[in-house]
Amino acid sequence: MWSLPQPKTRSGRDMSQPELKVSEKDFSRQIEDLLNVFGWRWCHFRPARTGRGWRTALSGHQGFVDYVAVRNGMCLFFEIKSEKGKLSGEQEKWIEDLKVVAGHSLGVQVYVWRPSMFDEIVKILQ
Repeated sequence: MWSLPQPKTRSGRDMSQPELKVSEKDFSRQIEDLLNVFGWRWCHFRPARTGRGWRTALSGHQGFVDYVAVRNGMCLFFEIKSEKGKLSGEQEKWIEDLKVVAGHSLGVQVYVWRPSMFDEIVKILQ
């Protein structure tokens, strides 16, 4: 049986699928709740507003991932982004380097997570 094709946006997204509009801040809270519920020890480096704009107090190379979490011999490094958020060049370099480490280490995993991946994230963190 023939049916009409589903309308698509300019970016090619199927308009029958709802677009998630979750801010990075709200998504962070959801991830932190999951980390706590599932018993992970975790750390998040939060930027703060200064007289010179938003800054994160760190020494070393810029772009380190948002979160590090450990539990039962597992170590996760992950960056979270809104659905349309883009990685900076520095973030891409960190993720690339961490994935090399993960490739040689049991229990180390590296991710970039977006709200549309929520079900997959829950499975990973359980």
